Amino acid sequence: MTPVPPDPRSRLERALCLPVRPLALENARKAADEGTNGAANGVAAATANGATNGTVNGTANGSAHGANGKANGANGKAAAAAGTPPSEQSDWFWTYQEEPHRTRRMEILRAHPEATKLCGYEPLTKWVVLGVVATQFTCAFLLRNARFWSVPYLATAYIVGATANQNIFLSIHELCHNLGFKKPLHNRLFSIVANLPIGVPYSASFRPYHLVHHKHLGDTRYDTDLPTRLEAFVLQNVLGKAFFATFQILFYAIRPMCVMSMPFTWVHLLNVAVQLAVDAAVVRFWGWHAMGYLITSSFLAGSLHPCAGHFIAEHYVLDPEAIDANARATNRAAVPPPETYSYYGILNLFTYNVGLHNEHHDFPYVPWTRLPELTRLASEFYCELPYHTSWTKVIYDFVFEDKVSLWCRVRRGDEKKIAAAERTSINAIDRDFDVVDVAEGGSGVEAKPKHT
Repeated sequence: MTPVPPDPRSRLERALCLPVRPLALENARKAADEGTNGAANGVAAATANGATNGTVNGTANGSAHGANGKANGANGKAAAAAGTPPSEQSDWFWTYQEEPHRTRRMEILRAHPEATKLCGYEPLTKWVVLGVVATQFTCAFLLRNARFWSVPYLATAYIVGATANQNIFLSIHELCHNLGFKKPLHNRLFSIVANLPIGVPYSASFRPYHLVHHKHLGDTRYDTDLPTRLEAFVLQNVLGKAFFATFQILFYAIRPMCVMSMPFTWVHLLNVAVQLAVDAAVVRFWGWHAMGYLITSSFLAGSLHPCAGHFIAEHYVLDPEAIDANARATNRAAVPPPETYSYYGILNLFTYNVGLHNEHHDFPYVPWTRLPELTRLASEFYCELPYHTSWTKVIYDFVFEDKVSLWCRVRRGDEKKIAAAERTSINAIDRDFDVVDVAEGGSGVEAKPKHT
């Protein structure tokens, strides 16, 4: 573990308990700003380091290490490619290493075994959800006679409705990890209640796809959070990225069905039936303007809204030049860029601390109320990781920075693992993430990846 650098934080950052930025990354950024290392040097150094290390390892340790050397060489070339804009290289950040969260979780547990005490469900969650659901239906009732294009209608939908429905999205995220109730079935059923202000049945289908995202982070066949090659190619300029940021909720809704098929269960049917019944009641008794408020709130919650910045902030590499400069500065050209980023800011108050995303992926069974404690407990592990302090800036940088595009995601390319994953049922994944609840007598459901 790299020694923790001296604390350079401001008084405000210390008061907010923000992690310290890694000193190597700060130095690398300064070096990049001064122009000491150009993109050409990055390509040459990274390629040379990767290829040379592979050759030396292969010669010294035989064919087994030679294979590792080739992998390092490939990683070196991938890291070197980071010296050019992703829109020019038209490819992802590839890695052949295991996803980092399981490794870090084991290291944290060795250093802090008491971290396991933070796991478990949070009873407060259901009361927060009921309060937000009540708020949204109250607003829908009050706006039932308002004109759709009026300022009060749209302002309420953006300021109150979008924030509330983003909160609802993330409450369903909590519940899909069984963090609202002790029994998995209770979490699934209450998710249907939380779903009501969204206006579209969502909770039942979100759950299995999200749990597979945790299990197979960056997997080219299973992680539906990854943009497809078609999306990245078509939407790689400023207008394309602006379109993606505006309609990203539609991409996240449609993409999973195009990448991997999941079975339609009785919970899905119940989710659809309950949602359509409530929607019909809203239209029947309050009118279309009330229903329009709920739908508009859901759309804005996943559009150009500050809270929607978490969709991009969580896993996109927004500073590829600094990542490459850091690799050169530390002589680690073969190391892939970080693929998960935390956010430490005030909007976590409205979003169940989803900004603490490294912490969440490391310990998906720690509820939102205890994630800050995990950050403090294992601060030596998190203080060195790059992070965000503004989701609004994340959206702005994503759209307007030339070197940032949908290509800026880390993907895993181990063909053997991919082939093995294709033969793995969701019942095996369920071992860690409870995709098929044993309490319901689930016998395992086959996940069928499609070509992306």
